[in-house]
Amino acid sequence: MDQPNLNSGKGRKEAKAMFAGGCFWCMVSPFEEMPGIISVVSGYTGGHTENPTYEEVCSETTGHAEAVQITYDPDVFPYEKLLDIYWRQIDPTDAGGQFHDRGESYRTGIYYYDEEQRRLALESKRALEASGRFDKPVVTEIEPAGSFYPAEDYHQGYHKTNPFRYKMYRKGSGRDAFISKHWTVKKDAGELKRRLTPIQYEVTQNSGTERPFTGEYWDHAEEGIYVDIVSGEPLFSSRDKYDAGCGWPSFTKPLQKSAVTEHTDTSHYMVRVEVRSKEGDSHLGHVFDDGPQPTGLRYCINSASLRFVAKADLEKEGYGEYLSLFE
Repeated sequence: MDQPNLNSGKGRKEAKAMFAGGCFWCMVSPFEEMPGIISVVSGYTGGHTENPTYEEVCSETTGHAEAVQITYDPDVFPYEKLLDIYWRQIDPTDAGGQFHDRGESYRTGIYYYDEEQRRLALESKRALEASGRFDKPVVTEIEPAGSFYPAEDYHQGYHKTNPFRYKMYRKGSGRDAFISKHWTVKKDAGELKRRLTPIQYEVTQNSGTERPFTGEYWDHAEEGIYVDIVSGEPLFSSRDKYDAGCGWPSFTKPLQKSAVTEHTDTSHYMVRVEVRSKEGDSHLGHVFDDGPQPTGLRYCINSASLRFVAKADLEKEGYGEYLSLFE
């Protein structure tokens, strides 16, 4: 049996995970902002050439796949949650590449470092197949981790060093459209009307706005996180909440930038930036550039779109990885 994939250092555990999901530019940001993630490195694995270059890998002469190697603290962010994020980034039914990128260097794969990772990866693959989410077989390979070669510096953190080109590439590749189609929460209007209050439904589903100083959380100060009232996805932390004097809950940033989407809103004879949850596609509010430093942003959010999970309840409600924010 493989040795456990764990190292201790500076009071924390460290483990490694490796995933291939097509272009490695797109496989960094979904992981890097999560609590317990120490580093995400883009590189190459699964081939027969030592220290391959990007050009060699793309020419399909080395057998490598573009991949990311993640160093994480499993006590904070368990491997199962890494797997859940991974499946939501890829088309696991495509054996010939990913989206507009074709060829074996863009294949998908989970590369395990120990027997426990192998077991969990196989379980997650079987669960995905049984879910009926896709109408074709899941072909993502699950193999032992081999040598990993970091990619050239130009490719590390590409979404930060070349944000405009990255966004254009990601949209043009078809990845975002695929993720939205298969992973956005399917909503039943009747069920939502039964589950939500009238103002919650009006805000989240019809892009409404609650009156200032009337929402549940505009002056709320307890420690914890705020999740989408519809989907439950984590959105904001009390650590980033502040009193903007506007009568709505205000935050300097979301928990993860990838948790929200931004859209131009020209309603009411104004030009604003609307904020929606990524998976639930709930209207949350708007973001403005008049907030405090270091972000300079003010996420002005409707209380009606949120549910608060107190610090003491994070573990039992399945958000235990966010406890580290309050230590």
